[in-house]
Amino acid sequence: MANLKEVRNRITSVSSTQQITKAMKMVSAAKLKRATNAILQLRPYANKLRDILADVSASVEGSNSPFTVDREPNKVLIVVVSSNRGLAGAFNANVIKATNNLIFNKYAEQHAKGNLSIIGIGKKGYDFYSKRNFNVVANHSDLFSDLNFGSVSVVTEFIMEQFKEGNFDRIEVVYNQFKNAAVQELTAEQILPLLPAEENKQHTHKAKIEAEVDYIIEPSKEKIIEELIPKAIKIQLYKAVLDSNASEHGARMTAMDKATENAGDLLKSLKLSYNQARQAAITTELTEIVSGAAALSNG
Repeated sequence: MANLKEVRNRITSVSSTQQITKAMKMVSAAKLKRATNAILQLRPYANKLRDILADVSASVEGSNSPFTVDREPNKVLIVVVSSNRGLAGAFNANVIKATNNLIFNKYAEQHAKGNLSIIGIGKKGYDFYSKRNFNVVANHSDLFSDLNFGSVSVVTEFIMEQFKEGNFDRIEVVYNQFKNAAVQELTAEQILPLLPAEENKQHTHKAKIEAEVDYIIEPSKEKIIEELIPKAIKIQLYKAVLDSNASEHGARMTAMDKATENAGDLLKSLKLSYNQARQAAITTELTEIVSGAAALSNG
């Protein structure tokens, strides 16, 4: 009977867990819809802005922008975009793994000299690196409570100012790029210095095919480039954060769906065990009754 009680308690516990994972899946599905709409609306704008910047800057001799200065990467900043909460499968672990690969392979020399810094967007990434004594210069976990272009722009402006002053020579962002609810692609992008027009053009087939787009520009190409470059950098980081936000909800929805399914399988197994134990207990009791009756009749 003690065994029956233990199995009953486990069935109750697993049923409660299944209800929680089912509810979390539904919440993530609702948030995923909003997050997906946000990133899908931004992508065409971001891509077009990049194309225009590439086409216009290609027709201008050089650039006076401080954000295009390509220095030797002696001091590096990595922006790690994770989430504030767990229960999202390998979402955060993959971001941290990709960041570690970047640190210990591409920027191992800078890290060894203490010239590598990190900005955390998301509590999980910030906690991981701050607890391991990395040089974490800022934490922006609060961005996800009210995610908008203005709040992300504050982070971008800080990054741009640091690069402009020469405190960092190269800045990269590591995040999960949203593909669909079940697929997120780990991405490391260089934010600063801004990639040359030739490299930007390789991102789109259209830019490869069209030799030149004839834009009507006022007041001048130089002035337009001066205005477009900071905006393009802000859009790039904002897109990375939106991508990560959508990826997080997709990963959590998938993880909770799998957890709910696993809880269902475990419940079936536990109920089978319960029924078998109950049947065994009944059989034992019947055997004892029959044995007792036989003993009395013999006596």
